Amino acid sequence: MRGLLLLCGVVLIQLLAAQTDAQGSKSKWQTLTGFSPRVIARGGFSGLFPDSSIDAYNFAMLTSVEDVVLWCDLQLTKDGAGICFPGLTMSNASNIEAAYPNRTNTYLVNGVSTQGWFTIDFSLKDLNKVNLIRGILSRSERFDGNGYSILTVQDVNTELKPQGLWLNVQHEAFYAQHNLSMTTFLTTASKTVIIDFISAPEVNFFKKIAGRFGREGPIFVFRFLEKETFEPTTNRTYGSILSNLTFVKTFASGILVPKSYVLPLDDKQYLLPSTSLVQDAHKAGLEVFVSGFANDVDIAHDYSYDPVSEYLSFVDNGNFSVDGVLSDFPISASASVECFSHMGRNATKKVDFLVISKNGASGDYPGCTDLAYAKAIKDGTDVIDCSVQMSSDGTPFCSSSIDLGNTTMVAQTPLRNRSTNVPEISSLGGIYTFSLTWPEIQTLTPAISNPYRTYNMFRNPNERNAGKLVSLTDFLNLAKNSTSLSGVLISVENAAYLRENQGLDVVKAVLDTLTETGYTNITTKKVMIQSTNSSVLLDFKKQSRYETVYKVEETIRDILDSAIEDIKRFASAVVIVKSSVFPDSEGFVTEQTNVVERLQKSQLPVYVELFQNEFVSQPYDFFSDANVEINSYVTGAGVNGTVTEFPFTAARYRKNRCLGSKETPPYMAPVQPGGLLQVMNAASLPPAEAPNPVFTDADVTEPPLPPVTAKAPTSTPGTPSEPSTNAPAPSGQTRLTLSLLLSVFPMAIASLLLL
Repeated sequence: MRGLLLLCGVVLIQLLAAQTDAQGSKSKWQTLTGFSPRVIARGGFSGLFPDSSIDAYNFAMLTSVEDVVLWCDLQLTKDGAGICFPGLTMSNASNIEAAYPNRTNTYLVNGVSTQGWFTIDFSLKDLNKVNLIRGILSRSERFDGNGYSILTVQDVNTELKPQGLWLNVQHEAFYAQHNLSMTTFLTTASKTVIIDFISAPEVNFFKKIAGRFGREGPIFVFRFLEKETFEPTTNRTYGSILSNLTFVKTFASGILVPKSYVLPLDDKQYLLPSTSLVQDAHKAGLEVFVSGFANDVDIAHDYSYDPVSEYLSFVDNGNFSVDGVLSDFPISASASVECFSHMGRNATKKVDFLVISKNGASGDYPGCTDLAYAKAIKDGTDVIDCSVQMSSDGTPFCSSSIDLGNTTMVAQTPLRNRSTNVPEISSLGGIYTFSLTWPEIQTLTPAISNPYRTYNMFRNPNERNAGKLVSLTDFLNLAKNSTSLSGVLISVENAAYLRENQGLDVVKAVLDTLTETGYTNITTKKVMIQSTNSSVLLDFKKQSRYETVYKVEETIRDILDSAIEDIKRFASAVVIVKSSVFPDSEGFVTEQTNVVERLQKSQLPVYVELFQNEFVSQPYDFFSDANVEINSYVTGAGVNGTVTEFPFTAARYRKNRCLGSKETPPYMAPVQPGGLLQVMNAASLPPAEAPNPVFTDADVTEPPLPPVTAKAPTSTPGTPSEPSTNAPAPSGQTRLTLSLLLSVFPMAIASLLLL
């Protein structure tokens, strides 16, 4: 009960918010019943808390649709007690190995010799010494020290009083071999516990329990395993049984299948055309439930790492809707069903904030390419951005990095010999934009950014080298011809170095290009000039009337009034990083700063970067869901805009139906900063970190930009860099980077590995 009381007091989600009853949805669904799909919480909120723990179940109920169904993997102890535990053997999700180090055993399970700690070797009293822990190592271990007890089915019923309870019986035949009867337990338990669903992958089990329950008894659901696997009681493969759904209807009212049964994937993790399974099952009178939903696992590249997009492809694709989804993150499933379904691309905005792209839709295509910008516009972004770089012949163009080795396949071309050392820019050598002419740069093949390749997460590999780099002129013309865009953001960095050392005036180049493309006369498109340098923005402000945006790269905990006043002299908006709003420690949000509030109080809109869909980019507090994260920044912290590599996710979020509700449902409430820390055992808390700095006026003040210095002529565009074995490793997030200090052959190999 300790964990339950703690969690109830945490209020990670606004617990007083009105629940939205999924079954009350007025929209006509393409489910068998016409009601909205059910949300089934596998082991509760098992994506965060240990599977089948009291907090996992309680949190699922607090953050999901009102009629969320709690899933219990039913196991039997040697004295016949029914417990909720995710596996037949117990070492993976409990500390039983430490509690009983010498009580392993070996049994045949479906004909396979299996060693481990089996539930049938322990009484319920024995298991009082055993606690639940995470079963998936990629998830946080911070809740393992909470001492979660193993729950019986009766515990779940009496302590939680769920609206729906689903018992999954995975190994009935195994228990029967050891003189334990699932049938007896279920019929006895049903006298005191309301069991809504019973699933199993064994045909004979359903024949045994047929007629044991009254007309108001549970719904029987036949669980399909992988198609090549043999069903143990008929000796037929599940794929074979799938071809005869009328047979399944004789003993079950529904089927539970893996995602691939409905939407298969090819060998590159892209979607294949959907099967007809859902329609065929509905014709046979069977409901279809789908398993395998978790926000923190790889999903089809088609979804751009957005779990809501995946849910919608199963429940609201225009052709069919499954009848329920089994999820480790029921908050995302709930929001998908109740908030994002039946929305349509032309839905009106329910909340107003700017969606600003980061190098276009760079999560889907190589950044700053024609394809990335086209997709950003199509996806509903308000402002597309161009990080301006300069070629050696003075052409301004868009590229996310001044080092072409970070954004193109230049290392595999003869231009790799243009590598130079520029300490003012980087301690590593690079092939810089100012070492190549614009015609040379146009020959380069762009490369998609893979910031999380160390986690084996890659973006849209089929399009990893698609598109072409665009000049600032082309970028501005593209934006000018778009009717949906409200403006452009032009980012300018390294201006002082380019003036002093390369004879290139990026400020003048940008202003001239804006004039040439007619932006001085356009009133329908806002032009935003962004820089981390106050000197750059002051220069623009002296020469134009464009909106200027000051970017604070550092993570800060506060900002002085004097610094704000200095910023207001040259900027009309501010960009800050996410951790300056919600600082975190080892993946957990610790608090919310007042930086946004202080800036807005001085009439400075605040835009926040960088939003990404990959779950590893987000603290655990956002439940591995970019939509939860965006919601917490927009409705929680009240930011004025998001800078994102995945504009579609942010643009769709602001149209979701729940934002227009009179009362916010719990699955669309912002998280409470620091809430998860309150649930942890004190010994498990992440270590306290040194406080982030306060931003002062000294951080703002800079000398004015130097005058343009004519560049001395050279015989070659660049001086080859010397190898170095002591170059420091890059800090921060892992980025797509080439070490141009290597010899030619290793460079080519390295560039291939990055894709």
